[in-house]
Formats: sequence, structure tokens, C-alpha cells
Amino acid sequence: MSGSALETIEQALGPVSAARDRAAIFCDIDGTLAPIVERPEDAHVPERTSRLLAALARRYRLVACVTGRAAAEGRRLVGVGSIAYVGAHGAEVLTAGEQRAEALPAFTSWRDPVRRFAMKQDTKELRLLRVRLEDKGPIVAFHWRGAPDEDAARTRLERVAQEAEAAGLDTHWGRKVLEIRPPVRVDKGQAITELVRRTGASVALYGGDDATDLDAFAALDRLRADGTLELAVKIGVRSDEGPPAIVEQADLVVDGVGAFATVLEVLAADLG
Repeated sequence: MSGSALETIEQALGPVSAARDRAAIFCDIDGTLAPIVERPEDAHVPERTSRLLAALARRYRLVACVTGRAAAEGRRLVGVGSIAYVGAHGAEVLTAGEQRAEALPAFTSWRDPVRRFAMKQDTKELRLLRVRLEDKGPIVAFHWRGAPDEDAARTRLERVAQEAEAAGLDTHWGRKVLEIRPPVRVDKGQAITELVRRTGASVALYGGDDATDLDAFAALDRLRADGTLELAVKIGVRSDEGPPAIVEQADLVVDGVGAFATVLEVLAADLG
């Protein structure tokens, strides 16, 4: 990283570091803390990043990882028990030290209907296209990253999405993934709003790379506008596959997982 890029990061984060006893740090996992990989089960958060998160947790008011995975799976992947985890895009909250996540009952009640729908779609045609299913609790994801013909796989999944919506389920497209979700409104922004209010944080930072992270950006804007937050910093992690809005709406843009780890290093620089 160039000296000017590092200086830009330090300038953007200085006010957050100065108010760390009142600051909440929120980080997406896949694509922000962990590199995107072909198979979700192979994702890995570097040890350096996990150590930084643990260090931040000792001095900042709140540190939380926010993910579309189950909250418990997020904790397993990151490997830090002293921070909070928001799972299922906001439907679950697993606070530091707790064994079980708080889950939104209206969301989790749809687990079986979503799973039944997904299993019906798991046909020989889909398997020949090398589309892989991921069970994320009340959400089921169809991945086509690395498929021999990614365009054909995406086209077939457009039909799956249409059938899901016709069956009354929600759908969401991400980075080479289609998620089938319960028809219950949840998003990352709702969960981080609750955590900000619960902890009394007056400064917040959020880092993310994908479309679902835009909801978190919007939540920070609302909390800043209504006076709950004195300062909000939105960090966009740029990638070839990410939505342009991540870069357009961010206060600070960094290139990839490695550069976001530098953000964590800057936040931890004066902790001692």
C-alpha cells in the first residue's frame, strides 16, 4: 500500500480511534475479512485479522461481524469469541460470550418451507451445471462460482428465483450466489441499528463489499441524521464483482481484503 493511501486511511479513521470508548466497529465477513472463494466452506479469515479484531474488542465499545451466514458459523469462521456476530443478514444476534444467538422468530419459522423449496430445485440439471447449495439456516444459497458455464448456471437460477417468488418466498442476488429467503423483512441495517442503540455507541464504522452491506450504510446515515450517532464512517471494499454503489456511497474506499486488514491495523495502532 502506498504512503498516500495509508495516510488517507489514517485521516478517515482518526476521529473513530479518538472516540473508541464510544465507538462501534462493524465488519462484513465474506469479501471484507475473508477472501471470496469458490466454495463457501473453504473461506478463511487470516489469523492476523482475527488477532486485530480481538485487540479492538478490548478497547472499543463494540466490535461485531455481520454476515449472511448463521451467526454461529460467523463466529467459527472468524474465531474470536469476545466480539458480537450478526447472522442471516440481520435475523440473528450472537453477543460476545453467549452460546446461542437471539433469532427473530418470524424469520426462523420459515426454515422448513425454504428448505423444502430448495430441495425440490436440487435437480440433476442443476447438479450437471455444478450449482452448489449452501444451508444457511432459514436461508438457502445457490452458488455458481467456478461452474463450467457460469452464464448457463445463472440463467437456470433465474428460473429458480421466479419459482421462489411465485411460491411467496424472497430472493436476493449476490456475488455469484442466489439466496432463497423467508418473506420477512430483515437486513443488516436493522441489526446494527439495534446494537448501536443497545450499547449506546455514538460513533460507528461499517465495512462491507456487497449489496446487502448497502442496508448497513443506509442505517448509519439514518442514525447520523436523527442524532443517535455523532460520527459514522462507511468503508467500501472495492472488487470487480461488487455493486458500484458500494464505492459510490462509501466515505472511504479500500481495495480488497488485505487493504481492509490495514483499516483494522490503523484502528488498533494506539491500543498498546
